[in-house]
Amino acid sequence: QVQVEESGGGLVQAGGSLRLSCSASGRTFTAYAMAWFRQTPGNERELVAAISKSGRRTEYADSVKGRFSIGKDQPNTVYLRLNALKPEDTAVYYCAADSTGVIWVVRTAVEEYAYWGQGTQVTVSS
Repeated sequence: QVQVEESGGGLVQAGGSLRLSCSASGRTFTAYAMAWFRQTPGNERELVAAISKSGRRTEYADSVKGRFSIGKDQPNTVYLRLNALKPEDTAVYYCAADSTGVIWVVRTAVEEYAYWGQGTQVTVSS
């Protein structure tokens, strides 16, 4: 059983920064393709950023390019640095992980991820 846990959300003023962290546990010596999605009430979950199993390839939503940065410290962990935050970044941020597939592929669709965290709230005040 794989468990995904996020941490690092909170309340921040516009222009501020946060760092979200996530780990996938339950299988030793396993690398995961990982991603951050976000969701606001009444809207579908949308991709923020994703990273390949190898950690060498990334994808970003256009709305966060140049402001957010995704990376891996370990094969089963991922972080998201959120800089220059805007009120429209307010959402619940979800970490997703999947251990299948090749190491260089970046997965950008919700249905490509088997494991999900509970979500962490990010609120940006104006």
